[in-house]
Amino acid sequence: MTTSTQAYGEPWYWDNRYSNEPGPFDWYQKYLTLAPITNLYVPPAQPVLVVGCGNSAFSEGMVVDGGYTDVVNIDISSVVIKAMKTKHQDCPKLKFMKMDARDMSDFESGSFGAVIDKGTLDSILCGNNSRQNATKMLEEIWRVLKDKGVYVLVTYGAPLYRLRLLRESCSWTIKLHVIEKLASEEKSDNPVWELTKPVPLNDDGSSVEEALGQNPDVHYIYICTKEVSANSNTNA
Repeated sequence: MTTSTQAYGEPWYWDNRYSNEPGPFDWYQKYLTLAPITNLYVPPAQPVLVVGCGNSAFSEGMVVDGGYTDVVNIDISSVVIKAMKTKHQDCPKLKFMKMDARDMSDFESGSFGAVIDKGTLDSILCGNNSRQNATKMLEEIWRVLKDKGVYVLVTYGAPLYRLRLLRESCSWTIKLHVIEKLASEEKSDNPVWELTKPVPLNDDGSSVEEALGQNPDVHYIYICTKEVSANSNTNA
C-alpha cells in the first residue's frame, strides 16, 4: 500500500482529495500574512508563477489585494484546475493550467519574474524518488525565471534540511525569513522574528538556531534569487 505522504507526488492522490474536499484551503500561510514578503521581493509588473496552486485563495489575494496583474497557477491535479478555471473565469489576471512542476516545457525560459511555492517542494520531498524529483522541479523553476527573478519557497524545512538541496540544484543567492506557523493578519505582540528582516544565514544554517532558538514554531521562507552570472553559491 502506498502511504498518503508517498502519494503526494501523484496526480490521482490530489484529484481524489480535491474531489472530496472542494472548499478553499491554504497550505501554511494566507496571502495577507505573507503580503509584506511579496511586496518586498515579488515585482507586481512582471508575470508571477504559483506552483502547486491547489484551491488556495493566495493567488486571488495577490490580484485583489496586492495589485498583481499576471498570476499563472499550475497544479498536477486536473480536478482542481478545472474547478479554479470555472471559479475565476471572469478574472483574466488569473490563469490556471494543469502542469507538473517537474516539467514546465510549455513555458519558455525566462518567462517569470517570480515563482511562489507554498508546500509543493515539501510534498515532493515526501514522495517516492524525492531527491531526484525535487531537483527536477528546482531546475525547472530556475529555467523559467528571468535573470534576477526570485523563487519564494515557503516550507517547514529548516536550513539544515533545505539549504544543501537548494544550493546543489542551482546557483541561488539565498535570504531567509521566518513567520509563526499560526500567524494571522493581526500582528503578534511578541513575534519570534520580524517578518521582513532576514535571519542571519551562514553556510550550514547554524546561525538560524542561534538567532531563533531550537525548534522554533515557524515556517521558513527562502528567497532564492536567480543569479545567471554567479560562479558559485553565495549567501546574502
